[in-house]
Parts: sequence; C-alpha cells; structure tokens
Amino acid sequence: MGSSLIKEGATKAPHRSLLKALGITDGEMKRPFIGIVNSQNDFVPGHQHLREIGEAVKAGVRNAGGVPFEFSVIAVCDGIAMNHPGMKYSLASRELIADSIETMVMAHPVDALVFIPNCDKVVPGMLMAAARLNLPSIFVSGGPMQSGKFQGKRIALSDIFEAVGQYSKGTMTESELKEMEDCTCPGCGSCAGMYTANSMNCLTEALGMGLPGNGTILAVTAARRRLAKEAGEKIMAILEQDLRPRDILTKAAFTNALRTDMALGCSTNTVLHLTAIAHEAGIKLDLEQIDQISRTTPQLCKLSPAGPSFIEDLAEAGGIMGVMKELARGGLIDGTVKTVSGVSLEEVLKVTRNETGGVIRTIENPYRAEGGIAILKGNLAPDGAVVKQGAVIEEMMVYQGPARIFNSEEEATEAILNGGIKSGDVIVIRYEGPKGGPGMREMLTPTSALAGMGLDSSVALITDGRFSGASRGASIGHVSPEAAAGGVIALVEEGDMIRINIPERSLELLVDEGELLQRKEKWAGPPQKGLTGYLARYARMVSSADKGAVISPA
Repeated sequence: MGSSLIKEGATKAPHRSLLKALGITDGEMKRPFIGIVNSQNDFVPGHQHLREIGEAVKAGVRNAGGVPFEFSVIAVCDGIAMNHPGMKYSLASRELIADSIETMVMAHPVDALVFIPNCDKVVPGMLMAAARLNLPSIFVSGGPMQSGKFQGKRIALSDIFEAVGQYSKGTMTESELKEMEDCTCPGCGSCAGMYTANSMNCLTEALGMGLPGNGTILAVTAARRRLAKEAGEKIMAILEQDLRPRDILTKAAFTNALRTDMALGCSTNTVLHLTAIAHEAGIKLDLEQIDQISRTTPQLCKLSPAGPSFIEDLAEAGGIMGVMKELARGGLIDGTVKTVSGVSLEEVLKVTRNETGGVIRTIENPYRAEGGIAILKGNLAPDGAVVKQGAVIEEMMVYQGPARIFNSEEEATEAILNGGIKSGDVIVIRYEGPKGGPGMREMLTPTSALAGMGLDSSVALITDGRFSGASRGASIGHVSPEAAAGGVIALVEEGDMIRINIPERSLELLVDEGELLQRKEKWAGPPQKGLTGYLARYARMVSSADKGAVISPA
C-alpha cells in the first residue's frame, strides 16, 4: 500500500500521466502523497467552513514537504434530520462514510491521511476508516460552535428544541420562540453543548488521534486554523515515524477515552461509536466493560445540556487534556499510550495547563462518584440499555410507572405535544432500533418536548432507538434486543408497570414470565415498512445496538 503503487516503475507511466493532468510535477512525484479526507458541505453548520480548514491542512502538508490530495465524504446534520424520515439515514451514514473512504484510498493509494470531520456520525465513520486502512493518520475537526444568547442567558441547540415544548404548553410566545430561533446558533461549528459531535471530537483527542485542543478550540478562531496547519505538518512526522492508527488505538487508549467520556458526561451515542471503532481496530469492547469503567470513574464536568457550562468554557479550563490530567492525578489514565503528537500521553500531560475546581472539578469533589453513562440490564433489556445518568435528576434515578406504548417517534411526539402524557408515565417508543427503524433514530424531539412542558422530572422514556447528546432526563435508549428482533420491548402492553433503578443498573418489565411467553407466541412480527434502496440493505445487515450497530461483512 502507499503511493508507490501508482507512481513508480515503467508500468506506472499511464498512472503518472494522469497525475500530471492534475498538475503534479516530476519533483512532486518523489514526495509523499497525503490524502485529505474532508466532509465539507453547505448543509451542515458544523461543516460549512471546512473548506477553509482543508486549505490550512494542505498548507501544512506542503510546508512539511508532502503533496496533498483532498477528497470529500458525505455528512448529515442530525439537528436538521431530526424528527422526520431523514433521521433514519443518520447512523446509517456512518457505514457509508467508512466504506467510501476505504474505496477512495484503495483506488487512489496515498502514504498517509488527514481526516477533517466535525459532526455526529462523520467522526466515528472516519475513525472506523482510519482503523480499517491503518495508514499513518491524524484528525483535525472543524471545532465547536460558540454558545448563543437569549434574554441574557447563554443557550445552545437543546434549548430551542425544548422551547417548542414551552410554546406548546403556552409558557412561551410565538415572538419569543422566533427571537430564540434567531440567536441559538450564532455561526459555524459543531453545536455548542456536549452533544454527540463534540463528544466524539473530544474523544478523538482522548484516543490519541487528534492534537491537544482538537475537541475544544472554537470553530471561528484563528487558533483552529493554526491547529489545522499544524496537523498538516504533523502528518509528515507521523509518516516518518510510521506511526499507524492501530499503534495508537490500543485497549489502553479505549479505556482512557472511556474514562474521559465518563468524566465529561458525553452523549450516549459514544457507546455505539466506540464499540464500532474498537471493532474495526480488532479490540474487544462490550457493554459490561463500559459500565465497569463508568462505576470507577468520577464525573468531573457538567456541560450543556446537563449543566450551565459550554465547550468554550472547557477550552479555557484546559480542555480535554486538562480533564485527562486530573484523571491521571487519580491514577485513572494510562500515560504510556502513543499519540499523534509523536510522544506518549504522559509527555503531553506534563505540559498541559488545567484549572480545576470550576468547569473541571477535582477527583476529590466530583459531580458524582460514577461516570456520566450507565448500562442497564433486566428482562426488558437482556443485552443492555444505555442512559446518560449524569443528566438525570436524583428523583428519577429510581422510578416506576405505567407504560405508554408508541410504535414510532411521531406517535409519541404527537401525544406529548397534545397533552396525552401525564406525570408518572413511562413512554415506550419501539420499532426504532437499528433494524426496526431502521437506523435507530434520535429522540431529541420527544425528550425536548417533555423538558419544555416540565415533564422531564416526572416522565421516563425508554426506546430501542437512541438519543441525541442534547437529550436530558430519564431517557433510556439502545434497548437490546430491539423490538424488530423480537426483544421483550415488543411485548410490552399499555399500562404494564416498568421499574427503573439506575444505581442498581436494572430495567425491569413487571410482567411474569408465563405471560410474556404467551405474548411472544401471539406476536405477529415487526411492522412492514416497505423499505427500498440503502435502508433496505442496511436493515438486513446491521447488528444490534449492544454490538455497535455495525454492518456484518457477510
């Protein structure tokens, strides 16, 4: 593998001829070819500015003596795709991204890669491709968006979603909703809270695949452009060292990333993505291991939507390296792992500045003794379910209530907005899993509607779908096995009692086993959705959520 496959020897004269049609000189033929994987497009606020980031990366590559070749991949904005059929394609796009990068690089061999993602499924899709191709690689994201401001209060995307519920309840006027709409997202970048995009960019840094600052330096700053140029220069040093993704993406690196995940209170989607990336890297990572790490890692940060701080505040306090430095002080980080900085993580942390006691709490005074994410099991989720416990209020940590059954997100959202849900209910949204959705839609619209209507402190939501990092409350997702696969969630009936105990990690349907067996015999199977095209192929091949919703190679 490498660019020698297309530029060395007499048999490659036709290949060189085509490269010369691009303007490549004989001198450049002798230099390393560097692929620049850019997810820029004009739909996604997090990606609109990535052409400029790409130009900075290419300048850095040229500065260090390489020849850059940029190509594009798709990117979906989860916020724009939310609450309509387009969200079925969001998680599914992760596999397309990884596959398309593999296709481009195998067809047009290069010596190393720089990846430029920013939003939700693009970051893990690119990390999966990096692990799969195992060429020297580095990541530089487009950076987070600044927080907005409404009526003197800093806000982010989750706030405008919740405002819809407030408007429906009558506690916000139409003019106030319009005013908030105009100022929630002030410019380019990945949305300002600790949602999935920022979670994954932060964890890319924690994995060792991005330079310090990759997860937190704001999109609109010159520092972000300088970081991109440095990444372009750094890839040449990484290539010289022959440092490859699988040298970095070790078991210890994933443990470090998960500890950082738990300390930050990241999106539950990180469970899906880290297991999928580990799968590509040949590392065994399952829900039991993730929960064990959560149980032994304190939550040090509470960022929007779980708390009042934003990514820009975390950057000022020391960023991801600052969080890892505090974890390392408690012996919770393996500093021997390799990083794209070219030195061990321990060496990086030695020169890291952090401010603890504020945005980053000390390990002696955490927000909670356990991490931000918990894995629940029980007869309702034998293979596991995921909850962002760091965003659940104390009163909802142990909870019991009657099931309200909905076979789609749309049905549930309509019931919530029309006043059909009351305090004490447990909403169950099923047939929204990887196969059943298909694509495991995010449930930000119903969770935000509940919050906006003041029901997030008295109503739980359980689904075989998933949640945006912007969701908060007792929102339990990734229920496995999913309804479409005949999981117990398909057998729940209106009024059945469900017990949730997050501290004890349990999720139980209070129906005896004999009754469930009778229901199973009568179950007619999942609703037929008449799928065509990519979604039909995806639904046939995708694994369950507890396995990372990866595509089977068979």
